[in-house]
Amino acid sequence: QVQLVESGGGLVQAGGSLRLSCAASGRTFSSYAMGWFRQAPGKEREFVAAINKSGGRTYYADSMKGRFTISRDNAKNTVYLQMDSLKPEDTAVYYCAADQDYSGSRLEYQYDYWGQGTQVTVSS
Repeated sequence: QVQLVESGGGLVQAGGSLRLSCAASGRTFSSYAMGWFRQAPGKEREFVAAINKSGGRTYYADSMKGRFTISRDNAKNTVYLQMDSLKPEDTAVYYCAADQDYSGSRLEYQYDYWGQGTQVTVSS
């Protein structure tokens, strides 16, 4: 089992940057592919990015490609989401999730563990 705690959210102006972190408990972090999802008010949760267990492969939603970068440090049990050129429509609660069985999925139901989320607000 793994517990996930996100941090790094906050208020930023459009065009700015934020880096989210997700710290995982336990000694098997490298056994999990990791993903970031987000949920805006009144909308369903959506896929943002994913990374495989070694960090060698990454996947992005089309609208985030080129602006967001997912990475991981298995020695620190942490996955990151660097978000640049932020837009007001990026405002959402951002969640990290861990997936033991796949190599980095866009599908929410394939993730086994979820963090509590961190709020990102982008002002215009």
